[in-house]
Amino acid sequence: MPGGSFITGPSEIALRTMGRIKNVNDFTRIILAYREGSVITFGDVGRVTDSVEEVRNASRINGIPSLSLQVRKQSGTNTVDVVDRVKARLNQILPTLPPDLTVTTGNDQSRFIRRSFEDIKLHLILGSLLASVVVFFFIRNVRVTLIAALAIPTSIIGTFTVMKALGFTLNNMTMLALSLATGIVIDDAIVVLENIFRFVEEKGVTPKAAAADATAEIGLAVMATTLSLVVIFVPVAFMTGQVGRYFYSFGITSAAAILISMFVSFTLTPALCATWLTKEDATSDHSTTKSKGFYAKMDAVYGKMLHWSLGHRVAMMAIAGIVVASAVILYPKVGKELVPDDDQGEFSVSVRLPKGTSYSRTEEFVKPIEKEILELPKELVERVSSNINSGFANFNIVMTPLEDRKVSQQDLMRQMRTMLRKYQGARVSVSGGTDISGASSRGGMGGGPGGGGGGGGGANRLNILIQGPDIEQLQVYTAQLMEKVRTIHGVVDVDTNFEPTQPELRVTVDRTRAADMGASIDSLASSLRTLIGGEEVSQFKDGDEQYQVVLRLDEPFRNADTMSQLLVPAGPGKTVKVSDVAQLKNDYGPASIDRYNRQRQISVYASLDRVPLGEVVTAARAKVEELHLKAGYQAVFGGGAKTLNEASNNFMIAILLAIAFIYMVLASQFNSFIHPLTIMTSLPLSLPAGLLALMAFGMTLNVYSAIGLMMLFGIVKKNSILQVDYTNTLRGQGMERHAALIAANHVRLRPILMTTIAIVAGMLPIAFGKGAGAGSRASMAVTILGGQVLCLLLTLLVTPVVYSYFDDLREWSPADTVRRLAGRKAAEKPAVSATRS
Repeated sequence: MPGGSFITGPSEIALRTMGRIKNVNDFTRIILAYREGSVITFGDVGRVTDSVEEVRNASRINGIPSLSLQVRKQSGTNTVDVVDRVKARLNQILPTLPPDLTVTTGNDQSRFIRRSFEDIKLHLILGSLLASVVVFFFIRNVRVTLIAALAIPTSIIGTFTVMKALGFTLNNMTMLALSLATGIVIDDAIVVLENIFRFVEEKGVTPKAAAADATAEIGLAVMATTLSLVVIFVPVAFMTGQVGRYFYSFGITSAAAILISMFVSFTLTPALCATWLTKEDATSDHSTTKSKGFYAKMDAVYGKMLHWSLGHRVAMMAIAGIVVASAVILYPKVGKELVPDDDQGEFSVSVRLPKGTSYSRTEEFVKPIEKEILELPKELVERVSSNINSGFANFNIVMTPLEDRKVSQQDLMRQMRTMLRKYQGARVSVSGGTDISGASSRGGMGGGPGGGGGGGGGANRLNILIQGPDIEQLQVYTAQLMEKVRTIHGVVDVDTNFEPTQPELRVTVDRTRAADMGASIDSLASSLRTLIGGEEVSQFKDGDEQYQVVLRLDEPFRNADTMSQLLVPAGPGKTVKVSDVAQLKNDYGPASIDRYNRQRQISVYASLDRVPLGEVVTAARAKVEELHLKAGYQAVFGGGAKTLNEASNNFMIAILLAIAFIYMVLASQFNSFIHPLTIMTSLPLSLPAGLLALMAFGMTLNVYSAIGLMMLFGIVKKNSILQVDYTNTLRGQGMERHAALIAANHVRLRPILMTTIAIVAGMLPIAFGKGAGAGSRASMAVTILGGQVLCLLLTLLVTPVVYSYFDDLREWSPADTVRRLAGRKAAEKPAVSATRS
């Protein structure tokens, strides 16, 4: 130990006291006390052993002992980037490790993200190709098809610039936004391009003149469709809560892509048309692409249906009313959950033994379980990571890539539950689901209502918190609720975070007697902690190795009988036996007491199997009502149920705001209060179509499909905008209303079909794709795709009918009605008098 320094002549001498023990045997010669002239050393009352720390846990990978190191990323950082940097640093460390040491990755969340990212890239390319094929199918002109196809990469590359400026990365949500946008960003180009081509083909206008005139004619409609779609994403991007934070980049990226596509349709598309189109594109009859083939037949059939609809307006409105009303019937039949349960290729098996079970007993119990897990087919399971602690064991199972196996994660989890039922005396659960980000979610005990509950299982896991003042009454309610929850269809692995039987040896001190004998509770507790639990008192250095020196009572004496005879300090030079001042008693107590908002609580949680969270929550609320909780006690739904409720409220507000924004945009574009209402009649027509599509594909209403519904609202009214805008144009040229409706809808049928089918084609790879994260993406795409297809015809027929009704209403005058009624009564009055006479 340094002791300062002193000066001797010209030199400064450092003072250092040499007290470090250099040999293990020197510990036994440490003098503890003097008794009656004799020296008592440590060797007289104890022994020194070169030992290891007591084994309390074990870690294995595929049955081979291992040391686990868990790395957690900071909030807001990119998972893939963090994993790449960790692996790069690990590669630098590997050469310094012993050659017989193998380093493997036990759990890598970036694997799922990378696979999902690659799938989305493929979907983006396929969607772009299919959308371009649609253009060629209708126009049958290679140059026109190339012009339309160029709108997709141009818009997406422009979106990258916006993403870079806002600090967004290419992740699952931004890539999903881009892949969904492939069929949408081509819409504006198709509408402008089709109108230019129509001018060239049907009117014989030169390509350069057509590019200017046709773009000017349809510019208002394109701007209205784009801006009214962009405003859909404003409330999505700025929703609050966990869902809002996650979908922020999705909303901004989608809005940026669509705005850039409008700019492209007003600049690049007309410029290319003026340059690439030729006079040869204008044929002698000026109607080649419309008057022949499949489109001509569709146009003829649509014309007959349109004439019938305008002649039977009441019947069409009745049909529309029935369709809208059907949403009331369909909505309860669609399952609700936070996110779809994707195949993550990873899940965990947890085994809980009674609290207080030793590590050795836990290891003995879980060995056959680990053996069965390791015997799973290699074509299904890639890696098994085992972590065993006192009373608890967890096995993380990583499956082979989805494309290399035929058994899904959910099917293997069901097999595991069946296999593990035979292990009695333990609480065994199999969990592995999807959180809001689409990544695997496992493990963790929920503290408050927002927690996920114990045992993991993803965002769709049921978590109920029973809160109240008395822990014993809470235990009663918990036991009753667990039995009731087990009867709910689709609920598995019902458990609780409460551990009621923690064995403990209680030392109850007689304060008065202890004070009389000079012993304090602090000194008694401190002495027992050192003797029983052990305490690090020093460190011993042997060469380059450094060892902890731990003082502890020898193992044979660490029991209740010996503890009562232990001597503890009772003042200077005095000691007292523990039994003289305290009583020792074996008892049981809670392992932990959980509180939230100063209320004691116990969590009941469960996993779900083939049943949506919303359905289970409804059933669980009924079960909670059956408990008839006393005053001061309450049941709070946390985890996925809490987030689902928040998301539902946020989406309701977002939809209302989106509708208001759409109306304001349309009102400003059309300079009318009536025409926006005509256009927006397509919104309620699309809702049952979207719900029906989800039901047809066996999907649920979740955050992804809810975003799909909002996007559907923005997309379906594009058709109505094109119909209303050109009808107004023709009427402005002096055409009668009925004739204008017929002519306008015939002219706009082709761009409406082209844009609709382009969107459908662009989303087909997403809707029917397989692979990592496909379930989440598919629910959004199916909602848009199905809604577009199912409500297309109804929109084409109902919009002209509603237009005519609102036009009648605009021409209606209350004064004229009063005058007509007054005139009718005046005409009827003499007839009544004549009859009486």
